[in-house]
Amino acid sequence: MHNFKPTVIAIAGASASGKTLFAQTIYNELLPELGADGISIIKEDAYYRDQQNLPMSEREKTNYDHPDAFEHSLMRDQLIALISNKTVQCPEYCYKTHTRLESSIKLSPTKIILVEGILLLSNQELLDCFDIKVYIDTPLDICLIRRIQRDTAERARSIESITNQYLETVRPMYYRYIEPSKESADLVITRGGKNRMAIEVLKAKIRQLTKKLVVQS
Repeated sequence: MHNFKPTVIAIAGASASGKTLFAQTIYNELLPELGADGISIIKEDAYYRDQQNLPMSEREKTNYDHPDAFEHSLMRDQLIALISNKTVQCPEYCYKTHTRLESSIKLSPTKIILVEGILLLSNQELLDCFDIKVYIDTPLDICLIRRIQRDTAERARSIESITNQYLETVRPMYYRYIEPSKESADLVITRGGKNRMAIEVLKAKIRQLTKKLVVQS
């Protein structure tokens, strides 16, 4: 049992806005400094619902940008457990098969928990778990270009399927759920995951928070 209360930082924004790069950069640069019990990262995508009972043709029809695609209740319960200094088994998700893997990842509480995903700030029960809320504000045309580059290279997707999904669900859900959630953010960051000033500002805040924990303990 640890004697600290983790600080949970949400990093949200549109698909391919740069939020994953932003969160991963902070994690990678602070991990050597803070250690394994100092900082961890959780991806909202890991909480996409298990669809093993559905054929692939049905899985491909799922609206992955709608809140119902996620098991946010499980994510909330696991965040609450981590905040209470309990270890959890985080699900793992496969983008190529559109469902969860049978394996899971053991997560222990850390002083700083980074959480990144598209709909984090649109769910009130999740909002209550976050101490700092960040929104990555990137123009949609840039997001689409990045999404095409990423999904063709990493997720075995065709350009036609990517653009169809973008027009049918990604863009409409962005305007319905993601963009309005910006109002809940404490920090709104432009220029995506390569905004060095924003990265350094948040790293400085994290250092300040972890030093307070050291003094208190």
